[in-house]
Amino acid sequence: MNLKEIRKSKGISQLKLAMDLNMSQNTISRYETGEREPGIAELIKLADYFNVSIDYLVGRTNDPGN
Repeated sequence: MNLKEIRKSKGISQLKLAMDLNMSQNTISRYETGEREPGIAELIKLADYFNVSIDYLVGRTNDPGN
């Protein structure tokens, strides 16, 4: 998953992302380390937040476009 790279490139902390999406920082951390996989609802929230496609988030494409 490209979440960590996207988040860092935008200068957003795990805590800010978690607060903006009403999630815990621990959840974001686990998504980034691969300890936990987001469900479809979470993937949609993350893709909308960063304005990228779900395919880009999960590494199926290098094109962030929608």
